[in-house]
Amino acid sequence: MNLHEYQAKQLFNRYGIATPHGEVAEDVETAVQVVTRLGGSRWVVKAQVHSGGRGKAGGVLVVDSEDDVIQATKSLIGTSLVTQQTTAAGLPIKKVLIEQPSEIVREIYLALLVDRVSKRVTFMVSAQGGMDIEEVAENNPEAILTLAVDPVVGLQGFQCRRAGFFLGLTGDAFKQLQSVMRGLYQLFIDNDASLVEINPLAVNGEGHLLAVDAKINLDENGLFRHNELAAMFDPSQENPAEVTARDFGLNYIALDGNVACMVNGAGLAMATMDLIQKEGGEPANFLDVGGGTTAERVAEAFKLILSDSKVKSILVNIFGGIVRCDLIAEGIIQAAKEVGLSLPVVVRLEGTNAEQGRKLLAESGMNLQAAQDLTAAAKLAVAAAGELSA
Repeated sequence: MNLHEYQAKQLFNRYGIATPHGEVAEDVETAVQVVTRLGGSRWVVKAQVHSGGRGKAGGVLVVDSEDDVIQATKSLIGTSLVTQQTTAAGLPIKKVLIEQPSEIVREIYLALLVDRVSKRVTFMVSAQGGMDIEEVAENNPEAILTLAVDPVVGLQGFQCRRAGFFLGLTGDAFKQLQSVMRGLYQLFIDNDASLVEINPLAVNGEGHLLAVDAKINLDENGLFRHNELAAMFDPSQENPAEVTARDFGLNYIALDGNVACMVNGAGLAMATMDLIQKEGGEPANFLDVGGGTTAERVAEAFKLILSDSKVKSILVNIFGGIVRCDLIAEGIIQAAKEVGLSLPVVVRLEGTNAEQGRKLLAESGMNLQAAQDLTAAAKLAVAAAGELSA
């Protein structure tokens, strides 16, 4: 789960990580009140969306008067911001963060993530802050220092000093880096984060470190321990179908193809998508209904699939290990009747009671085609989609 910048900065402040003075506003009236409280004669108005590259897309505006704050707020709130990380439709802007501008002498990149290779929480440090880290990694990989943290002993002082020397920091900035890194690490562990990023971490005119931007991704599997963080979820920043899927315990990701998939098991879902592409089709989604799926969950899965107007055919691939195939078949038939299914559906059942399941589908009198071989099923689904798209 992603947090907005203003939410991430609130969390930063709890762990002693300094950020620019600012407040969030969701309308013009509040924006004027924020400016009055902040004081000064110049402000930065930042669109709050779950995307990087906001500045390049016009989502970060520097203004010099209260009237300009009003205009900037009006121009952002209620619109959608399209960046290189969003779809063509962009993401809706419902709030803006208004901050006092920071005097930036240097920009640093500092992030903390889970490195799947080393199986460690790992710091990434670079003197090339303010840039896309992917671009730095590709063109100048030696400009990035990685520091893996041993989970038994935690972050060590020598690691912080190594980062400071690597960045060429001196004075207060060198000393403060250790405090920032320790705060980030504790935040990461305490809140079950999967990514914490500051880009840029600025050295200001007084030689102090300041988190000018903030990004936090949380591990959804740990949210049951953090009710306050779970309440920060903003459904407006997600695909509506994916939000609905989450409510029903379904793992759903919308894609650009026209052959929908419904599979029980993430690995099997990936293999099914690969096979669709191998047969010349394009998957419309990733949809894992889980190993212990029910007829009700299958019905909701069909509703999700049908909410995508690009879908021309549906491939259901179920391996009956924990769940019985005949129960799945009953759920598919029930769901097809409930949602008024008219698209061609190819169902591949294998495992416990697979034969009974295929028999139920054959006798349903509906547009449900059973297949025992997965390759054959993929070919049928791709062909059906092609016929409807022609």
